[in-house]
Amino acid sequence: MITVEKISRFLPHRFPFLLVDRVVDLVPGKTIVALKNVTCNEQFFQGHFPEWKIMPGVLIIEAIAQAGGVLLFNSIPDPESKFVVLSKVDKFKFKRTVVPGDQLRLEVEFVRLKARICCMKGKALVDGETAAEGEVYAAVLDRGDLTGGS
Repeated sequence: MITVEKISRFLPHRFPFLLVDRVVDLVPGKTIVALKNVTCNEQFFQGHFPEWKIMPGVLIIEAIAQAGGVLLFNSIPDPESKFVVLSKVDKFKFKRTVVPGDQLRLEVEFVRLKARICCMKGKALVDGETAAEGEVYAAVLDRGDLTGGS
């Protein structure tokens, strides 16, 4: 199990944008299963929608992408020198709403890494029922490329 403290070592995201609470299973280069507990205290519920609180689909995609980021960091050599950014989402379908009290089970499968672009298939489930599924692509950058140094 990987706790949120360790997740923060891999992902640059912080409150209120860190959307992975725990990793319960990880097979480097293959799969990850992570959890996101959805509470009524989430900031996005103030505006989406005040009368009927539902988690925005783009944030479900982001949670899947963040879980994929943890998988990717645990699958590449020298991850401390890398920075991963979301580069594409594809074929996403939303099948149920996600509301306060739900727990998202984020299941991500490594598909391929080619020329610094990684493709992963992801799924978000609530109580065994698919809430969203699709593909996320990430670009693997060298940290030195971001700062202009090496």
